[in-house]
Amino acid sequence: MTQVKQITSRDNPLLVRLRKLAGDPGAYRKLGEVWIEGDHLCAALLERGGNASHAVVTELAWDQPRYRELASRADTVLVVPQALMNGLSALESSAPIGFVVSWQGAGTLQNDAPTIVLDRLQDAGNVGTILRSASAFGFTQVIAIKGTAALWSPKVLRAGMGAHFGLRLVEGAESLQGLDLPLLAASSHAAQAIHEAHLPWPCAWVMGHEGQGVSGALMNQCTTTLRIPQPGGEESLNVSAAAAICMYESSRRRL
Repeated sequence: MTQVKQITSRDNPLLVRLRKLAGDPGAYRKLGEVWIEGDHLCAALLERGGNASHAVVTELAWDQPRYRELASRADTVLVVPQALMNGLSALESSAPIGFVVSWQGAGTLQNDAPTIVLDRLQDAGNVGTILRSASAFGFTQVIAIKGTAALWSPKVLRAGMGAHFGLRLVEGAESLQGLDLPLLAASSHAAQAIHEAHLPWPCAWVMGHEGQGVSGALMNQCTTTLRIPQPGGEESLNVSAAAAICMYESSRRRL
């Protein structure tokens, strides 16, 4: 049975940890916990078979059946005043509910899963958007090369819109050793356009740093480099837009 606790002190040990998780993008690696804020992400976790050790819910939300039912799926429920919930949020207006989830670690690579490789992407919004596209287009694994924005940070979680819970996530990778897939990269300098090329399946698309692109070492490992035609004349695309196009084209060919 779910245990329900009324919390009124900001010095509660769990709330202290959650403030660290909300304020430091990489704190989950030290604390071994992830703070998931908002009913959409909480519901997405449960729909994918995930579990929450704690739910934190405002007093007002606890009196509403839909939030009470959602919170009661966690092992323990902490009911808090609105002011304490505000201190846990990185949003202008805090969500009425959040879950605490155990972090499963940096992840292990699956050698043949359709993959997106993130090579030192810095922007959390881009990273989360790419995760969401990967889930939508049938790519089941995302490998983040060391230097990429923290995959389980609050901003990446919000941009991912629940995609995290259906993907195999590997972060802090030093190399792609063990990945037994053809590597593909997009480059505005490539001779062949993406719609003209044979696209293998499964494959791994490599998406590079927003300013520097794919590193030379990784580019040398790619079996194919393709150009996304831009008849409007822009120099380059945002990396999350380019990733979505590449993944869609792979998905379209497969179907």
